[in-house]
This record gives sequence, structure tokens and C-alpha cells, in this order.
Amino acid sequence: MAVVKAGVVVLDCAEPEKLAEFYKGLLDAEETDMSANRVEIRGADIRLAFRRDVNATPPSWPRPENSLQAHLDFLVDDLDEVERRVVSLGGRPLETKGAPGPHEERGYADPAGHSFTLRLEPSTAPKQG
Repeated sequence: MAVVKAGVVVLDCAEPEKLAEFYKGLLDAEETDMSANRVEIRGADIRLAFRRDVNATPPSWPRPENSLQAHLDFLVDDLDEVERRVVSLGGRPLETKGAPGPHEERGYADPAGHSFTLRLEPSTAPKQG
């Protein structure tokens, strides 16, 4: 029997209410818990929480001194469509064209400066021809 029932990724930020709104819009998520210093959401097979840290400073990507920071990856079907949604919700592109690696992906920062990646989900259909 597992002793851990579920995991939650928690991002520190100065304004958890605002960051929760960004991710609720991006993930079509719903708010599941809220207190004076924390907002938790659930959606798109992920649980996230945002904890108030009045001294939080945005991470910088990529810098060697920040190499242990958390990073979120989201699998999507249409990079262009989701990029428009990210920008409309207040996020900003970091690496949108020609990212290296085996998967087509693009990097972004949320309104509080946390980096995340949108990555095309690899097709499971057999190759034609």
C-alpha cells in the first residue's frame, strides 16, 4: 500500500491568486483549495499549488546558478493555438522557434517568471508509406 496518496507541485510567488488564474485558464482547471497564502488547482491530469512568498524573485532561465529550479512540461496537440492562449493569459515566450531535441517544443514564462515548456505529444499512429 502506498503511503503517499497524491503529489502537488507548488510554485512560490508573490501573488498566488493571480498565478492560479493564469494556470486555471491554461489548463482549464478548477480551484480545489484556497487559504490566505495558498491556492490549489486541479486540471489536465495535474495538481498545482501557488504559495505566497512576498520575497519571491523570478527565476532566470537558463543560468547555471539557478540550475536546480523546477520546470513544468505540458503536452499539447497544437503549439500555435496554445501559444496564443499563453500570451493572452499574460505569459511570454522564451524559446519559440527551432528548439533543439527530438520533440518539437517551445519555452515560456508564466506571469511570475516560472519557466515551462509546451511540447507536441508524439503521434502514436503508425507511419504511412
